[in-house]
Amino acid sequence: MMKLYRLLGVVALCGSLTSGFGQPAPTAADVKAEFIRSWDAYRTYAWGHDVLKPVTKGYADWYKASLHISPIDAYSTMRVMGLDKEAKEVEAYILDSVSFDKDLFVKTFEVNIRILGGLLSMYQWTQNPQLLAKAKDFGDRELNAFNSPTGLPYYLVNLKTGQGKGAVVNIAEGGTYLFEMGILSYYTKDPKYYQAAKKASTYIYDHRSALNLDGLSLNIETGQWTDPRSFIGACADSYYEYLYKSWLLFNDPDLKKMWDVSIAAINKYVPEESDTALWYGYVDMNTGAKVLPEVTLYDAFFPTLLGMNGDMRLAEKFEHTWYWLWNRYGLEPGGYNYHTQQVTDPGYDLNPEIVESAYYLHTLTGKQEYLDMGTTFYNDILKYCKTPIAFSSISDVRTMQQNDELPTFFFAETMKYFYLLFGGNPSVSINTYVFNTEANPFKKADFVPSEVKKRLAIQ
Repeated sequence: MMKLYRLLGVVALCGSLTSGFGQPAPTAADVKAEFIRSWDAYRTYAWGHDVLKPVTKGYADWYKASLHISPIDAYSTMRVMGLDKEAKEVEAYILDSVSFDKDLFVKTFEVNIRILGGLLSMYQWTQNPQLLAKAKDFGDRELNAFNSPTGLPYYLVNLKTGQGKGAVVNIAEGGTYLFEMGILSYYTKDPKYYQAAKKASTYIYDHRSALNLDGLSLNIETGQWTDPRSFIGACADSYYEYLYKSWLLFNDPDLKKMWDVSIAAINKYVPEESDTALWYGYVDMNTGAKVLPEVTLYDAFFPTLLGMNGDMRLAEKFEHTWYWLWNRYGLEPGGYNYHTQQVTDPGYDLNPEIVESAYYLHTLTGKQEYLDMGTTFYNDILKYCKTPIAFSSISDVRTMQQNDELPTFFFAETMKYFYLLFGGNPSVSINTYVFNTEANPFKKADFVPSEVKKRLAIQ
């Protein structure tokens, strides 16, 4: 799930132009219209539920009761697109009709980036104290997950009882909390949220190998690694993302050190590079040996982090490698073995990562080629994923069979990054905002450095 931006080229603002790859260049207005069309379908067929089923015109919930994921995920995109009427309807619904006092075990990682992040975004846009109270209530429920021997969160937490369960977590599930909990600490002036998140991320960092590599998963009760493979993609991605982005927003020097040590080790041991391609597969955390030449489409977020960190050669080559894989199939497969050149997971879930990286690299470099890439991505999604009412993920990119699922991050991330890439709302940029891994943008100027240090108890 995971991101950044800069100067928006003139071509991005001109809908009548054609991309450098010979395809019609979409406009931000085109993206906005498709967002509205899909949101209207959710409103019509799935209101009150987590997700829309875009082929059968039905709905589904993640658990036995709805957590209202789609409207919470869609909210900040509405604000970025200027859809204030729709956004206000979501605000009213969350305040009037939604309670999180539910006897449900929910995935701690997912609800943190989506629900807590989304509620905090609502408060940022509105400054409505009722919305902050809603975010604090949810944050307090989520915080119970961190009551473990190591301080790492349980995989699941019960929103009513506070009970945690699931002792094995990957490092993304264990260490993707700094950003949202830091923001909650800032808004509530209570450092307990940030300090719990920092304790968890620091535990992972402190248990890295002698090569400064992290494993993939560990037991939060024993503290032992359960998978010693080191990887930057799915199951690890947002742990690294949050070290960097949380440092960017809060200026905690401990996070910068953790990031600098981690990215240096990653770039020393993990990449496999040829004249034409760059891949980041799996290596052994203790020896650095290559152990599995596979990638996931979530890995396509990494050009963003490389670019933000100033590693532009690697960032651009990695994005071009993913672009090649996209064009090989027409959409990117969920998993790919780059040695055998075989698909290991054929699904495409309307993921944003490759779009996100195109947006970041376009704004960081100003190069037309990333706008052209975005044009390819957008047109292919229209070609293969569009349904009469919205968009569907694909069960197999080799057949392009739609599977009647619309992941909520399509509202939160995919459409937001397309909109920004094609010139929508240039005031929302990486010069002024930092985006969480669910693409909720938070304005840097709102976080006064002296107050951040005090409210988050940064030493």
